[in-house]
Amino acid sequence: MDLANQDKRTRAKERIKQLKGFYTHFMIYIFVNVMITTVITVSLMYNGYSFFEALSNFGSFSTWFFWGIGVFFHAVKTFSVNPFFNKEWEERQIQKYLDDEKRESEKYK
Repeated sequence: MDLANQDKRTRAKERIKQLKGFYTHFMIYIFVNVMITTVITVSLMYNGYSFFEALSNFGSFSTWFFWGIGVFFHAVKTFSVNPFFNKEWEERQIQKYLDDEKRESEKYK
């Protein structure tokens, strides 16, 4: 196996590892939050709340919300979705630094 193919294989393995990590995180997020919401809702219903009153309790959705923020950022990292620091931004910054370096070296000629 030549070096280029080995490098591609290494990058592919790393990408698969990232995807597997995200999907595992997402499945655990869904499972745990369904369980928490069920326990809180049943507990509140046992204490006299109606189903909709129990379900509308913030406590049953706070975990969804706050942990969801973490899942969102994990997805952004995994799928390289960044509206602010995307590839075009990186290329512009690289070009800017190359141009600055070129100007600096021309000063001393």
